[in-house]
Amino acid sequence: MAKTFTSENFKSEVLQSELPVLVDFWAEWCGPCRMVTPLIETLAEAYDGRAKVGKINVDEQSELAFQYHVSSIPTLILFKNGEVLQRITGARPYEELEAFLKQAL
Repeated sequence: MAKTFTSENFKSEVLQSELPVLVDFWAEWCGPCRMVTPLIETLAEAYDGRAKVGKINVDEQSELAFQYHVSSIPTLILFKNGEVLQRITGARPYEELEAFLKQAL
């Protein structure tokens, strides 16, 4: 299951993670975000133990969205060793999301 990242746990769960972390910036009202959600859940299960996969609701965590310059959603940001490795915006097919995550493995 995908994790929920917040301003309270972002440092420990994402920035200090020993595993690569894929973060999905999303919102409840966003149609493309809802299309990506099941794919994110599948990635979270498939890569459990090798990577962390989670979500940030931009309406509830606007300071994190602002900090990472998220102006369109869904935006997926890949973190490795506390640094932004790569980012993509928009709904993508599972194969593309998986290839995106594999860059950090």
